[in-house]
Amino acid sequence: MDQALSLEMESAGTSQDLWVHDLSAQKQSGLAWVKSHVDEINSWVDRQGLALIRGLNIVSSNQFGTILETIFHEPLSQYVYRSSPRTALKNNIYTTTEYHADQVILQHNENAYSNSWPMRMGFFCLVPAKTGGATPLADSREVYQRIPTPLRDKFERLGVLYVRNYGDIDLPWQEVFQTEDKQQVEQYCVKNHIEYQWLDDDRLQTKQYRPAVAVHPDTGEKVWFNQAHLFHCSAMDAQLPQQMRDSIGKERLPRNAYFGDGSEISAAEITQINDVYKAVTFSFEWQRNDILLLDNMLYTHGRQAYTGTRKVLVGMAKIVSE
Repeated sequence: MDQALSLEMESAGTSQDLWVHDLSAQKQSGLAWVKSHVDEINSWVDRQGLALIRGLNIVSSNQFGTILETIFHEPLSQYVYRSSPRTALKNNIYTTTEYHADQVILQHNENAYSNSWPMRMGFFCLVPAKTGGATPLADSREVYQRIPTPLRDKFERLGVLYVRNYGDIDLPWQEVFQTEDKQQVEQYCVKNHIEYQWLDDDRLQTKQYRPAVAVHPDTGEKVWFNQAHLFHCSAMDAQLPQQMRDSIGKERLPRNAYFGDGSEISAAEITQINDVYKAVTFSFEWQRNDILLLDNMLYTHGRQAYTGTRKVLVGMAKIVSE
């Protein structure tokens, strides 16, 4: 039975409806039910941009992968050019980002720093956390509208330059590009318009320009679609002591974000963006076997800190490439 849960915004004091399709009373297996309702499921995501399916009987990550392939009408995508640590399971199902439980993962559209990204994402809760651990959501259209106009216009005009240094602090390039072969890395960078430079000690630096705003291919709406706030050096304030940051130097930080012309994005400008996300973000409590489907351009996702064991898996499909 379908129902709308009214979920409290984190700071805005208003509510957001998330349509939950509770199938606890269904006698069919999860896969059997999905096969007979594929069109209906896709219409939910097409209309709302997201859908939470609750109560399916799912027994394994492999079955979850088959369910997503059935819904998406195609094999799941491999996660290459990574920005966070995760474990690959069978059939391109992955663990969600494996940062420590006490760390918050900021809101983001998956791969918005790249020139290719998934249009569809599916999350599956194997084990909900003891406390916390929600996957907050935010409407990228609303974020675009709420960014202060002067700042929004500046980002829209200049875009974002992402700078990454791969090594001991951040992910090694071998993990990011899923290869030990430098030539394959170079070929990927050339194909995807990424500037690269090999440094001493087998280290790699990349720079990539991307627009800050995108137009959804189906709805025609503008969405805030970048990870400037996530890559910006200020996002590492709690992770890297100032003494270590000074010794590394700004040009060698694991990651940073600049305006597309190379000029600096101030911490105050990043704060304005984060404040907007805080105002529009909402969340729900995971239950075992929940499946959350997202339009990756219309909605961002993140992660709250948590205690206990938390196991949430993800699969991606419908890759869009520029």
